[in-house]
Amino acid sequence: MSKPIAPQTSHPSGKPFLRLEAVCKTFRRGGSETEVLRDISLDIAEREFVSIIGHSGCGKSTMLNLVAGLTQVTTGAVLLENREVNEPGPERAVVFQNHSLLPWLTVYDNVRIAVDKVFGRTKSRAERDAWTLHNLDLVQMTHAKDKRPSEISGGMKQRVGIARALAMEPKVLLMDEPFGALDALTRAHLQETVMQIHARLGNTVIMITHDVDEAVLLSDRIVMMTNGPSARVGEVLDVPLTRPRNRLELVADAEYIRAREAVLKFLYERHRYVEAA
Repeated sequence: MSKPIAPQTSHPSGKPFLRLEAVCKTFRRGGSETEVLRDISLDIAEREFVSIIGHSGCGKSTMLNLVAGLTQVTTGAVLLENREVNEPGPERAVVFQNHSLLPWLTVYDNVRIAVDKVFGRTKSRAERDAWTLHNLDLVQMTHAKDKRPSEISGGMKQRVGIARALAMEPKVLLMDEPFGALDALTRAHLQETVMQIHARLGNTVIMITHDVDEAVLLSDRIVMMTNGPSARVGEVLDVPLTRPRNRLELVADAEYIRAREAVLKFLYERHRYVEAA
């Protein structure tokens, strides 16, 4: 039987890189209001990989959008390096479940468009070309650089989406269920790719997922959300597994099993999803 995990919204280092301070988000439509998030406080350290998990409707994507600056907080604040986030910026790149590639552009041009946008004034044409190819190489997609999205698989499209996000050289990489629409084998390959990239680049990563095993495999900490509406941070679980991580070796690892059980216990015992009547 696993022991209960105490809520822990501050990173043990005490040096938050990204901070959510008493964030509340309410959506208004006509005369009605829906409070999606209530009093969310969370500190994330530089280079940390944090997963957010919870049942549908608990505000995970809303929380990611607030950090991305795509949505404004109702009350509270999102701070990156002590600067308030209130609009999108290249230091925060988003990878969505839907790859969002431009179908009329090649793989190369889908990444190059982001490179030109961010580095058009600071890098030469040759440097931007080299940087585009470098990021395609990170996700092993250089071989398909001249293909269009309709000519490559779903997993390959997602790789290009990740390359495009990384090409912006973001301080924070935000991933909204990036592997949710993929088959199990492709998903596993991309998880390995993301682990390798995180180890190599040291980005701060926030990822939304519904997959418990994925969260434990990839994360330094897992933020578990209570059911919505008015969702809160229920518990924050440390995942003290050494890196690099091997999924086959972890299957029998006691710490991996303990973390997996703790997340499942939270999701399926304490906060069961209740279907709307």
